[in-house]
Amino acid sequence: MVIKVFLATSSGSTAIKKKQQDVVAFLEALKVEYAQLDIACNEQNRMWMRQNVPEEKKPSNGIPLPPQIFNEESYCGDYETFFDAKEDNAVYSFLGLAAPPGSKEAMQADEGQHIVENGTHADESNEEGAGDDSIEEEELRQLEDEEEADVEEEGEEFLEETREEVAE
Repeated sequence: MVIKVFLATSSGSTAIKKKQQDVVAFLEALKVEYAQLDIACNEQNRMWMRQNVPEEKKPSNGIPLPPQIFNEESYCGDYETFFDAKEDNAVYSFLGLAAPPGSKEAMQADEGQHIVENGTHADESNEEGAGDDSIEEEELRQLEDEEEADVEEEGEEFLEETREEVAE
């Protein structure tokens, strides 16, 4: 199985270049065998990539941007889903590969923790019942959101007090 990473070698977008570099560097660090397919210089690569990204994964304009990742003919995902898998220690699962023994992902699978499925975000793949870890993560996010709102409110109050003092 060869992982195919569709890239644009002559992209004018710094953001796209950084995303492409991130994917390639991470695959190299994991020693995952992959092939870089240039869509900027090869029309066949560009057409194949555009035709094989599932409709539900295409952006609103219908044209998927690089990097796009496939395992042979099977779509894995774009940079965002790759990044989510990387953050969740689930890159091998994302790529449709078996995690090497001793890796964090293999240990998580042994423990029965949630792994990201190909082409989906962690939130999308756990639609039935969330496990205890997911509930704790959601509660943590809510607390962080509440704390952020409190800090914002305090900042606004401070700003208003400062304006009043200056006006006096």
